[in-house]
Amino acid sequence: MHGYWVDAAAVGFFIIEWLVYALTLEHSAYGRNSLSARMNRYREVWVRRLLERETRMVDMQIMASLQNGTAFFASTSLFAIGGALALLHATNDAIVILSKLPIDLSPSPALWELKCVGLVLICVYAFFKFAWAYRLFNYVAILFGGMPPSSQRDTPTAEAHVIRTTRVFESAGRHFNRGQRAFFFALGYLGWFVSPWVLFVSTAAVVIVTWRRQFASSAWAAMAPEDWAVDGEAAQKRGH
Repeated sequence: MHGYWVDAAAVGFFIIEWLVYALTLEHSAYGRNSLSARMNRYREVWVRRLLERETRMVDMQIMASLQNGTAFFASTSLFAIGGALALLHATNDAIVILSKLPIDLSPSPALWELKCVGLVLICVYAFFKFAWAYRLFNYVAILFGGMPPSSQRDTPTAEAHVIRTTRVFESAGRHFNRGQRAFFFALGYLGWFVSPWVLFVSTAAVVIVTWRRQFASSAWAAMAPEDWAVDGEAAQKRGH
C-alpha cells in the first residue's frame, strides 16, 4: 500500500501543472503566440467585417452556433457533476470492487471520497466557466445588434464599439477555453482513481497534448502571423 505522501505529491504535481500551463498560456509572451491568441486577432477582424456589412444575419447565425456549443458544454458539466457525486455516494461499493482486482487498488474510504470531491470541484469549475462564457456570448450578440450602420464605420463611435465588442468577444473565448481546459485536466485527474503514479503520467500526457494543440498543431500553423498581412487594416486601426 503506497504512502499518502505519494498521493499528496501527485495531486500537487497536478495542480502545479494546471496553474503553470494556464498562466503561461494567458499571461506570458510565449502564450501570445498560441492558437487561442492567434484566433483573438480574427475575432477583431470579424467584428470589423461586420461593421462594413449592411446585412448581418449570417453573423448572428454564427454567433448562435457559438452559444449553442457553449450551452452544450455547460450541460455536459452538470452531468459530469452528477456522475462524480454518484461516485462519492458509492464509496463502499467502489472499494469492494477495487479490492477484488488482481492488483490492490483499493484506497481507504476517506481517500476515495477525497478523490471524488476533487473531481466534483473540477466539474463545478468547468460549469461556471462555460456558463459565464455563454452569458458573454449573449452580450456579444447584443453588441452585434447594436453595431453602428456601415455608413458610420469611419466614425470614432464605430471604432469604440468595435474595440468594446472585441474585448467582450475575447473574454468569452477565454472563459470557454478555461472550461475546456478543466475538462481535459479532469481526464488526467481520473488517473488518480487508479494510482498516484498514474496521475503523474496522465497529467503530463494532458499537458503535452494540450500544449501541442496550442503551439504545434496544423491549425496553429495555418494561423501563422505571416498570413495576417491580408488583414493589415485591422492592426493599422489599432496603431500596431
